[in-house]
Amino acid sequence: MSRATYSVSSAQSQLPRLIKEAEAGDAIAISRRDVTVAYLLSRDHLEAIVETMEILANPAARKAIEDHRAGRLRFVPLRALKRADE
Repeated sequence: MSRATYSVSSAQSQLPRLIKEAEAGDAIAISRRDVTVAYLLSRDHLEAIVETMEILANPAARKAIEDHRAGRLRFVPLRALKRADE
């Protein structure tokens, strides 16, 4: 993912094109006086960020991730699991 930076006034004048770039996966930084004040992201990118934050905010999920990284989890193929109605 590339990241371009535009001034507020430049972003305003090019907004339709910048939205298309964001939809294509680029993160667009918007700055005022050489300080980034906002980002323009695609809906998919923002939803992925929110989902990641929700997972990391869940203590049980965080523990499962830590256990996986430490090699304390064992995965089995889905076909090895019995269906509840069988």
